[in-house]
Amino acid sequence: MSDNAKAVDKAGGSFAPLAQPVFAVLWVATVLGNIGSFMRDVASSWMVTELSASPAAVSLIQTAATLPIFLLAIPAGVLSDILDRRRFLIGVQILLACVSGTLLWLSKTNALTVEYLVALTFVGGIGAALMGPTWQSIVPEFVPRKDLKNAVALNSLGINVARAVGPAAGGLLLASFGASMAYGADVLSYVFVIAALLWWKRPATVDTGLSEQFFGAFRAGLRYAKASRELHVVLLRAAVFFLFASSVWALLPLVSRRMLHGTAGFYGVMLGAVGAGAILGALLLPRMRQRLDADGLVFTASVLSASVMGVLALAPPQWVAVLLMLVLGMGWIIALTTLNGVAQAVLPNWVRGRGLAIYLMVFNGAMAAGSLSWGLVAQEIGIPATLLAGGVGLLVVAVIFHRVKLPTGEADLQASNHWPEPMLTEPVAHDRGPVLVQIEYRIRKQHIPAFLQAMRHVAQERRRDGAYAWGVAEHTGEPERVIEWFMVESWAEHLRQHRRVSKADADMQSEALAFQIGPDKPMVHHFLALDMAHARAAAADKGVA
Repeated sequence: MSDNAKAVDKAGGSFAPLAQPVFAVLWVATVLGNIGSFMRDVASSWMVTELSASPAAVSLIQTAATLPIFLLAIPAGVLSDILDRRRFLIGVQILLACVSGTLLWLSKTNALTVEYLVALTFVGGIGAALMGPTWQSIVPEFVPRKDLKNAVALNSLGINVARAVGPAAGGLLLASFGASMAYGADVLSYVFVIAALLWWKRPATVDTGLSEQFFGAFRAGLRYAKASRELHVVLLRAAVFFLFASSVWALLPLVSRRMLHGTAGFYGVMLGAVGAGAILGALLLPRMRQRLDADGLVFTASVLSASVMGVLALAPPQWVAVLLMLVLGMGWIIALTTLNGVAQAVLPNWVRGRGLAIYLMVFNGAMAAGSLSWGLVAQEIGIPATLLAGGVGLLVVAVIFHRVKLPTGEADLQASNHWPEPMLTEPVAHDRGPVLVQIEYRIRKQHIPAFLQAMRHVAQERRRDGAYAWGVAEHTGEPERVIEWFMVESWAEHLRQHRRVSKADADMQSEALAFQIGPDKPMVHHFLALDMAHARAAAADKGVA
């Protein structure tokens, strides 16, 4: 194959998800919607600089936008996993349209204040918090698993196409017609998104009788996140990157206005350059993946972003600042796409919304805390020194945490369905519990240390999929008789646990089962908790006084 043909083939692979009609339509709709959102954001960011000269007030807008995502991400992820995602998204789009409509009316009547801006930005952040996990978790519904990373990259590309167009268009509308026109354009963009969601005919889910309720699903999501070491690594790497990278985003309006003496139009051009750089970075990313792993990509993104902060601190000419924004956009898309793609790849479908919500909570929590902190620091030491401190800090944490390797995300997380259904003498109510499961192994004494090592991974899997307690014990009179036990909060949750075990988990369990003596499989026993109320009910059913 020629070099040109190879290049075409690679490009086709990168854009393969767009061959799926539903993905393509919703992708275009979200690009239009995000263009409107960026137009709204650039208007709000610029308006607050006209209403207040305080760096803390300016950074408060960024905090108000991201804090709700930190606070509500996990409940939003639970709703994403238990509700119809299409209807849920339509409701959220209507809420966001109302926010922009209110901003339109306030700006048109000259009633807009810092307090109104912060409050409405906060409500918009609530809508973004509800929407974020759901938008991301529906991606695997549209594309095959082999195209998932490309689909995630295309979503990031779409956001940054909007970032390139939206701020520039918003700045132009702001300079030419005022903030109300930018807010009005955002309201119109929601019409396209809602229309696309109404067009999407999502297949109805089959009711198995095991649908999760909010609080049970909430607990299950937290248990999974607590037990998933791979997710822990992604969250740690995301937190340290965005905490320091947030400094440039929080201070960018002031950099444009005070340090570079720019207008609203120039601020829009700067943000547009970030988006253009992100598009360039997204196009280069497939080639970069051939040379660098995920850790190398995040390190590269850190170096690029830190370099931009350092040069911006010198107050360069405006044309140099625009070029720096191109580099910043490249670094941002590389980090965002890489970390998000790894998070998607390590999460199974049943908990995807909740897992991504936790990732978004960490991302936006780091952005909110960083933005507020860097704004307060800038009030004390000035904007240039704060940018320099943020850049140096980003380089330092990049070197330190480069040793904490990101997971590859290559495990097969499709359900294995290899657990047999539990044997029952009579039906069990789904809310009955807790449930004690015992698995009896026969392991030679000399193999027990290696068996226990293999069971460490099994323990993580049990806890991820629903167990709230786990242990292993040996029989005092029969040294080769080993019992694994774990507890699940209800019978329904244990049945869900059967459906959650992935093919990768099955392979991991096989490593432990290899130590079983003889051809017989381990014996599995299920026990249900007894209480006085249940005993009385059982006696009444049998006619016992």
